[in-house]
Amino acid sequence: MSEISGTKMAVFGMGIIGSRCADNLAEAGIDIRTWNRTIKGRNDEAKSAADAAKGAAVVAFYLKDGVACREVFEQISESLSECKILLNHSTIDLETTLWLAAECEALDVAFLDCPFTGSKVAAQNGELVYYVGGDEILLEQYREILEITSKEVIPVGKVGNATVIKVATNLISASTVQALSESLAIATANGIPAESFISAVEGNACGSVLAAMKLPTMVEGDYDTHFSLDNMLKDAKFAIKLAEDANLKTPGIETTANVMNELCENGSASLDYSALYRQFEQ
Repeated sequence: MSEISGTKMAVFGMGIIGSRCADNLAEAGIDIRTWNRTIKGRNDEAKSAADAAKGAAVVAFYLKDGVACREVFEQISESLSECKILLNHSTIDLETTLWLAAECEALDVAFLDCPFTGSKVAAQNGELVYYVGGDEILLEQYREILEITSKEVIPVGKVGNATVIKVATNLISASTVQALSESLAIATANGIPAESFISAVEGNACGSVLAAMKLPTMVEGDYDTHFSLDNMLKDAKFAIKLAEDANLKTPGIETTANVMNELCENGSASLDYSALYRQFEQ
């Protein structure tokens, strides 16, 4: 697309990521209408999902899960007469991704499977990374819109591939933070100052961007939400289902999911997923 200014676009899901992406799209000159299940009071907010989709050439989903994607799609399907493409940025189950693709095809609407990596700060700065499953020619047609909210767009093959990659990489993040929680708890319980442990991790092969982000806030008990614990639990369940479908045993993520589930039930669901460390707090 050589000229995107004035493009009519509907963005669904005004959570931590979707709201910031909508702001960046509007700032870039996109004609935005938004919708969220609970009213957010935005100036660009439509009264209903169907109203948001009417006349939109591009529709983007930043919704919580597959159930929400199906519900919203069914609400807007009759309003998609002018829609050229649906961009699904939600992290969802593979079955729903393929369902969305099939439903779009039946309506002669193009579809790209393009979940993201990156949390609140990245969304604020337009620096998400999109994994994109679908036709690469189609991707190039809409790359300019994707680049407004991202620093990188990575083609990964057919529709569904991006969904699998996103779920699998989130498994690594959840498992890493569980490992960080256990190691921090062991070190401090044995008299190691938290600052010494953090320094040791920084200089070790096990150090990472994620460890540098999460360990200091875990020590401080700061669980300001960049990516919520209940969302990470949701994605862990998707990973477990993909493993089961492939006849694979994944005891690591199953154990971490059980811990996350218990913490969610005990009031930590809306906190950042680094709240995994709360399992060790007195």
